[in-house]
Amino acid sequence: MENREIVRLLTETADLMEIAGEDGFRIRSYRNAAAVIEGYPEQMGAILASPERKVTEIPGIGKGIAAVLEEIAQRGSFERRDEMLARFPGSLLELLKIQGLGPKSISLLYQHHGVKDIDGLERLCREQKLRELPRMGAKLEEKVLRSIESYRKRAGRFLLSYGHHAAAEIMGELRNLPGVERVEAAGSLRRGKETIGDLDILVSGPDLAGDGAAPILEHVIKLPKVEEVLGQGANKASVKYGFEGLQVDVRALASDSFGAALQYFTGSKEHNVTLRTNALKRGLTLNEYGLFTVEGGQRVAGENEADVYAKLGLPWIPPELRENSGELEAAAAGRLPGLIRPEDIRGDLHMHTTETDGKATLREMAEAAAALGYQYIAITDHSKALAMANGLDEQRVVEFARHVRELNRDGLPLRVFSGLECDILRDGAMDLAEDALAELDWVIASVHSHMNLDESEMTDRLARAVSSPNIRILGHPTGRMLLHREPFPFRFDEIASLAAARGVLFEINASPERLDLNGAMARTARAKGCRFAISTDAHHPSHLENMTYGVSTARRGWLEAADVVNTLPLADFEAFLQRRR
Repeated sequence: MENREIVRLLTETADLMEIAGEDGFRIRSYRNAAAVIEGYPEQMGAILASPERKVTEIPGIGKGIAAVLEEIAQRGSFERRDEMLARFPGSLLELLKIQGLGPKSISLLYQHHGVKDIDGLERLCREQKLRELPRMGAKLEEKVLRSIESYRKRAGRFLLSYGHHAAAEIMGELRNLPGVERVEAAGSLRRGKETIGDLDILVSGPDLAGDGAAPILEHVIKLPKVEEVLGQGANKASVKYGFEGLQVDVRALASDSFGAALQYFTGSKEHNVTLRTNALKRGLTLNEYGLFTVEGGQRVAGENEADVYAKLGLPWIPPELRENSGELEAAAAGRLPGLIRPEDIRGDLHMHTTETDGKATLREMAEAAAALGYQYIAITDHSKALAMANGLDEQRVVEFARHVRELNRDGLPLRVFSGLECDILRDGAMDLAEDALAELDWVIASVHSHMNLDESEMTDRLARAVSSPNIRILGHPTGRMLLHREPFPFRFDEIASLAAARGVLFEINASPERLDLNGAMARTARAKGCRFAISTDAHHPSHLENMTYGVSTARRGWLEAADVVNTLPLADFEAFLQRRR
C-alpha cells in the first residue's frame, strides 16, 4: 500500500470521527500523521517490512499511529476506521467535497434528515429544508447547489500529477517486456491538461499488430494495482487502475503506425478534426494507422509523429498547444513559439519553511533546490493574517531578512532571497506595513480569505494590491483548488492590464492542486505585456519537483523562457530585483 492510500485512510477516519463529534486530540493525531506521511520521501510499507527500521523513528509518528500503520499493512484497514464505517455510511465522506459544508454541518444533516449522499443533499436543498437547520440559511442552500453542480462536472477527473505517477508506473512495467520498442502516454496527459479523465498508453513493436500483442495485454490486466478489467481485445486492454479507479487504455501497435497513433490519441479532438480536413485538401487521409493517399491508399507517413506533420506542410506542433486555438495557423506561418522547457528554470520563488507551515528548514529547502541544479530560491513564508500557519509579523519579517543575509554569507549552496507571501486583506491592503515589506527581496501578494466577494469587489481588491509599492507578483491569482474550489470571480483583463502597466508579475503556481494561472489566462496576460514566475509553493523538499507541472501549464499558455523571470541567470535576476517598480 502506497503512502497516499495510507493518507486517505487516516484522513477519512479523522473526518468520520469529526462528524461523530469525537475527541479532538485523537482526531488531530490522525491528521498530523497523515500530513507527515504525505510529505515523507520513503514508502511506509518498505519501512514496516524492514527488520532494521521503525516507523516511530519518523518525527510525528508515535507508538499509537505505528500500531495503526502495522494493521493497515496487514489487512488494508484498521480497527478505528472499521468502527466509524459501522456507525456511518462511507458515502458521507463525499459530502465533504461540497463547498460550504464541514463535518459539523454533515453531522446535522445526517442526524436530522438522514442525508447520506450527494443526491440526498441536493433533494434537501431543493425542498428548502437545509435553511431550517441551525446556522444555515437560504444563501448556503444556493451555494451548496452550485457546488453540487460543479462537483458533478469534475467527478471522474484526476489531477495531472496523479496521471503522471500512474503512467510512469505502467510504462515502467511495459518497457522491459519482450518485443516492446516504444511506450508513450498520449491523450490529455501528454497535452498537459490540468486534470485528466482517463489515461491512454501506446505500445509499439514489430510484431504487436497481430497475435504478438496478447502477452503485452495479458501483462497489463495482471498488474498489481488493477482493480477491474473493463475489456481486453486483440490490440487493446482497458482497466480500472489504483484505488481511485482511473481508467487506463493500453493499445498495442505496429511500429510503422506508432507516430500516427501518437498524434491521433494525443488530440485534442478539435485539433485533429482541423488537421484531417487539411490533409484531405492535399489529397491525403489521416487516421490512427498512418497518413495515406486518398487515391490508391499509399502510406505517406506514420512511423514518426514529426513526419506526419511534415507531410502536411507543417512543423511538429508541441502537444501542449494542440487545442485548435491558433496553433495550426501559427505553424503554417512559421510563428510557433519556442516554448519554455523545464531545463530553462534556474530558481524557485515560492516556498515555505518550518518558520510558518512548511515541513523543512530554510537550509534543508536550499540544499534540496541546489540538488536540482538551481542557482537561487526565495523563501516566502506566510504573513500574520494566516495565524493557523504561524504567519510572520513585522518584527519577525525584519529579523528573517537579516537572518537570510547572514546565511548567504555563511556558505549556503545557492543564493537565497528573503521573501514573504503576504496576504491581501479584504479591502486590498497588504497584511504587513510597507516599511517591513521594503526589507525583503521578493514579496508575493496572495488571497487566502474572503473568496466569496462579488466580481467588482474582488477586482477592486486586487487592483489595490497591485498598487502596493513593494509587491513583485500576484500569487495563485484566481484562488482555485483543482477538483475542490472554483476560481473566485474578478475582471481578469482589467487586472492583467494594470499588472503589466505597474510591472507586477503573475505567478504560475506549479502545485498540482492549483496550476494557477491556467494556460489560457497566461496567454491572455502575455498578450497584454505581463511577465511571469513559475513557482512550486513547496511546503516540503519533495514538492520542489512539481516545477514540471508549472512549466507544462506555461507551455499551454504559449510562454517562452523570456516571459518567465526565474529563467534568468542569477546575476540577471539580481539586476531585475534592483530595478524597483
